[in-house]
Amino acid sequence: MQRVPAIIIGGTSSNAGKTSLTLGIVAALRKRGLKVQPFKVGPDFLDPLYLSIAAQRTSYNLDGWMCGLDYVNRQIHNCGNDADIIVIEGVMGLFDGASVDSLRGSTAEIAKECEIPVLLVGEASGVARSFAATIHGFSTFEKGVEIAGVIANRVGSAGHGKLLDNALQHMNLPPLLGAIPNNSLPQLSSRHLGLVSANLQNFTENDCDALAEACEEYIDIDQLLEVAKKSSKQTSADFKPEQIDTPKIKLAVADDEAFHFAYPDNIQALESAGAEIIRFSPLKDSSLPENIDALYIPGGYPELFAKELSENKSMLTSLSDFAAAGNAVYAECGGLMYLGEKIETADGAYELCAVAPLSTQMLEKRKMLGYTEVTLNTDSHFGSKGTVIRGHEFHYSEITSDSLEENGWKEIYDTTRRRGTISSTEGYFKENILVSYVHLHWASKSDLARSFINFCMKNRRNDNE
Repeated sequence: MQRVPAIIIGGTSSNAGKTSLTLGIVAALRKRGLKVQPFKVGPDFLDPLYLSIAAQRTSYNLDGWMCGLDYVNRQIHNCGNDADIIVIEGVMGLFDGASVDSLRGSTAEIAKECEIPVLLVGEASGVARSFAATIHGFSTFEKGVEIAGVIANRVGSAGHGKLLDNALQHMNLPPLLGAIPNNSLPQLSSRHLGLVSANLQNFTENDCDALAEACEEYIDIDQLLEVAKKSSKQTSADFKPEQIDTPKIKLAVADDEAFHFAYPDNIQALESAGAEIIRFSPLKDSSLPENIDALYIPGGYPELFAKELSENKSMLTSLSDFAAAGNAVYAECGGLMYLGEKIETADGAYELCAVAPLSTQMLEKRKMLGYTEVTLNTDSHFGSKGTVIRGHEFHYSEITSDSLEENGWKEIYDTTRRRGTISSTEGYFKENILVSYVHLHWASKSDLARSFINFCMKNRRNDNE
């Protein structure tokens, strides 16, 4: 056993500035020579990609509702075991999550259950003593959630920062560790539904340097490290996943600018269960990799690359032939759109794989956002009838036409969404193919990846053994 300092960067609201500050803090700590293990609370795909770039180390999601707290603790143990410090970016406001009457799915839930102190980022423009009132409310709202320090963002001047510091001290509230002047942080490109994705072209080492310099200037990093030591998060190698010496299948996974919304621990779970992962690009490659047994196309931005994807006819044919041969194929969200017949964007309509007899259309407003629980109503890729899996939906597209039922496809997901009491069916399945808008998190249930591998072995049509 060893103890690793840990800190959660939470916010008083979604727009408090915690993403830029977390990235800057992670980059600053790394530039001090520390191994920083980043995490992101919630099901988001974009912020973890930025965090991975800033830390030069894979970032993982922590989600109490989607993954369960036991799994969250295992992830912290497994991934942070060799780190010098664990830095966790929160989601939305500190107490916002899957429920309005409990901590479920919130940043505060992770802080409380994992006993990690919170560095709270608050909007400070236009307030002085009222800022202390806000911090007092957050500090006393839920027992067991320790706010150990505060960062005031969008401060008007050095004098304004001093007023905020004095107000906190006068009320015996957590100390002010940083006062960030308005417009002093470099602007990140828009991350709204992937208008710009996280990669080395639009989030570079220069961006990391600029954020790190701003955080070193305006935040007491030394005091932050002392706060993180209060956690003394105990880590262990006891929870390491089983390693498979000889892979059972070769699994092709789409991974490029158009498709990269895959939880890294999902991929690792598949590897542990016996998959050799072979990455390929539907955008740039002319065909699927040779001698593969199964195919996984995660979410992403096919709408932004619809023209290029449609023009890559040899890849469309290769993928269609592979599915028609009876090999196992699984696709989520953007992958569902790609496997459809056509996608309609603001620029026009583009023909795609036609593996699934459906078409999609991009909308101006968001179609779906929220947690989803799936119960299988028939045996399929992830196990037998009755299996329950949790996941998340976030998309601006919808299915506009389909001939699924008349072509023998079934809806095998009985879904329940957390916000409201909406229940419906989804998960479009036919023999060897499953497509869905739901991003499932199967790594948090150890048997699901193994079920997926077994399904792929049962349905492979290539003689690779």
